[in-house]
This record gives sequence, structure tokens and C-alpha cells, in this order.
Amino acid sequence: MTSEDRDPNPLDGTTDNGEGARSSTISLGPKGKRQLPIWQESILLLCIALGLAVLLKAFFIQAFYIPSESMLPGLHVNDRILVQKVSYWGGGTPQRGDVIVFSDPDGWLVGAESAGPTSPVAKGLAKVGLYPTGGHLVKRVVGVGGDVITCCDKQGRLKVNGVAVDEKAYLAKDTPCAAPLSQQIVRPNQKCGAHDLKVTVPKGYLFVMGDNRMDSADSSAHICVPGSTTCAPTQGFVPVDDVVGKVFTLVWPLSRFEMISRPDDFKDVPDPK
Repeated sequence: MTSEDRDPNPLDGTTDNGEGARSSTISLGPKGKRQLPIWQESILLLCIALGLAVLLKAFFIQAFYIPSESMLPGLHVNDRILVQKVSYWGGGTPQRGDVIVFSDPDGWLVGAESAGPTSPVAKGLAKVGLYPTGGHLVKRVVGVGGDVITCCDKQGRLKVNGVAVDEKAYLAKDTPCAAPLSQQIVRPNQKCGAHDLKVTVPKGYLFVMGDNRMDSADSSAHICVPGSTTCAPTQGFVPVDDVVGKVFTLVWPLSRFEMISRPDDFKDVPDPK
């Protein structure tokens, strides 16, 4: 065969060097498709991963950290948690006993508690949901719209719609009563009396409390002082619209990894009248 007889454009992706040897020019994948270089594949995979992270943050799951000691003993400062955003889709709303994350409703966070990530890398990761953000609080839902909450009975327990709730399973052990920091306490040296807390939760709002009741600036600590004429009737309550989602997993540190679910403590509480 002469040089004129050789195919100048062979289908196997090689060229003839005139001496019978052929050298490769391009890499062909299955069915002759051209494969991307490794660096291009890496960039593509990174873009896909970031896209999925943004999608997850926007619609499904987001990471947060615990900013204070208000949820001890279950959740510690700087613990990393995951929040389900889909928990309350389709008309669902937070229920009594749920541990939720919500936006700061009215300056509840102070100082370092309100700080988010500081480094450029952490800020970038936070925007796509791969790093916890600041400006949010974690509390337990005690009352929903229409509930009447009082404290305390003779055993120091909350009553919701007339039913006492035993919260020993998750409260800090040194808690003298269920609402020791209530703004409505009128006898500072005689806490935990029968009239230290009585509120009706407005429709569309939640009454939330930390599990560490002696160190939690929650709804009980932000509600109006009795007799106040300048306090908004919704002060101290959390708008349902401010809720990001329900906490379902403690992911860090790994030594305390735990799935978090709604306790049975409120199961006997009737619906508000």
C-alpha cells in the first residue's frame, strides 16, 4: 500500500507517522464521545456539588450551631445540628415539644451569640449551607396559638390548657421550677409560685423555652411585665413564619451524635378551647 492509499483521517483517533507507527491525538470514550480532561471534570463535579448544597439549604436541610447554654443538658455551646425545613410543609406547623430553630424575633441574641462565621471561607460555605450561620435561636416549643400556659403547680410544673406537663426527661436537673425566669414573677425571693406565669399564646405565634430554664432568655423572660401599658401583646412570642425548621440531628461532636425527636410529654395536652 502506498502513502496515497492510507486513510489520512482514521476513525480510531490516531495518525500515521509514515513509518507504520501511529500516535494518539485525542481520547475517545464510549461510542466515540470525547472525554473531558481531569481538571475540567473536577470543576464540573464541584459545581454540581455546590448546586446540590444550595438546593438542600433552600428547600430541605440546613446546618446550625448552638450559640448559648440555654438548651443544656441536651445541646451544648457550639454543637452542630441539622434542621429539617420540610417538617412543616403542606400546612404543617410546629408542635408542642418540638425543638426548633428560628430567626431572632426581637433582639434576643446579644454579643457573641448573634455572631455568624467570620472568615471568608466560612462565610462562603455558610451561604451554600455547608457551614452553620448566626442570628438564629434554638428553643423548645411549649405552647402553640391559642394555648393557655400557667406556672407553676405544687410540683413546679407548667400547665398547658389546664394539664400539668412533666418535663424531667430533658430539663436541667437543678431546675427549681418550669419557669424560674418568668417576667411575671412579682416575688423575686419566692419564685415558682402559682401565679408566676399566665399567658395565652396569640394565633400564629409560639411560646418557646430553653431546656436550661435557669439560663435561658426565652419567651418567659421576654413577655410583658404585668400592668405594662407600652408592651406589644405579641412581645416574647415567636412568629410561626420566623421558624426555619425542626431540629432532627445532633451531628457534632460525633461522640454525642443523636437523632432528636418530639417527646411524649405533651401528648395529654388538649387542644385550646
